[in-house]
Amino acid sequence: MLVSLGGAMLFLAALAARMTGHPVFMARVVLAILLVSLLLFANLTVIVDDESIHLRFGIGLIRKTFQLADVKSAQPVRNSWLYGWGIHYGPGGWLYNVSGFGAVELQMRNGSHCRIGTDEPEKLCEAIQNRLAGRRA
Repeated sequence: MLVSLGGAMLFLAALAARMTGHPVFMARVVLAILLVSLLLFANLTVIVDDESIHLRFGIGLIRKTFQLADVKSAQPVRNSWLYGWGIHYGPGGWLYNVSGFGAVELQMRNGSHCRIGTDEPEKLCEAIQNRLAGRRA
């Protein structure tokens, strides 16, 4: 996501430097939107504690928490490139992802699914499974 947004910003900035009049204003507006997007979705931090799985995007304005009591199971998966990045509902349920294709799919007790993107799906899955096993013991 950093490369995509950063590249788009550089291209637009170079283009805006050659423009005059109203298009310059529009280019600046788009640059501002891209900058905000970059700050909000630059990275995804996942913290697993005894009670919850906490997700925090970018500078921390966008957050999501899953209670471990609501999670039935977790497994590492690979997202198709068609799933994209960001936060949205897709074929496997809700997706929370900022880069790459690795993810952990959570099966919730209510039957729904969601995927958390990560560069280390096996390690995240192991951390979640260990906490789930501790709750069942």
